[in-house]
Amino acid sequence: MSRVQLALRVADLEGSIAFYSKLFDTEPAKRRPGYANFAIAEPPLKLVLIEGAAGEETRLDHLGVEVASTEDVGAAATRLGEAGLATSEENDTTCCYALQDKVWVTGPGKEPWEVYVVKADADTLAKSAEGAPQACCGS
Repeated sequence: MSRVQLALRVADLEGSIAFYSKLFDTEPAKRRPGYANFAIAEPPLKLVLIEGAAGEETRLDHLGVEVASTEDVGAAATRLGEAGLATSEENDTTCCYALQDKVWVTGPGKEPWEVYVVKADADTLAKSAEGAPQACCGS
């Protein structure tokens, strides 16, 4: 299964959760301090909300495509590289409270895109020496 990911940086996380719960008629699939995500079935969408600075307008943080396997991430990296796009791969990275493999590309408007697979949720992972997994991708 693939689905598009839209990650927004929002000033009012609780207000945004309330709004998107009503808009998509569903509750968040995951909530953590400063972070929430929705796994929306129709349309197939992973909506990620990342808490930003108070008073700041909502802005695009990054876009993505969630895929089913590490092999799908590798195939995307190969395809994108062969198409002449500069890629950056991250394997076994802890991001968005999950262990992920991913490949990044940047669109012509400097919009960051990731193709990624969630290998394990942070709840199933031991805490690292630095503490809890980071909230989200460093964009």
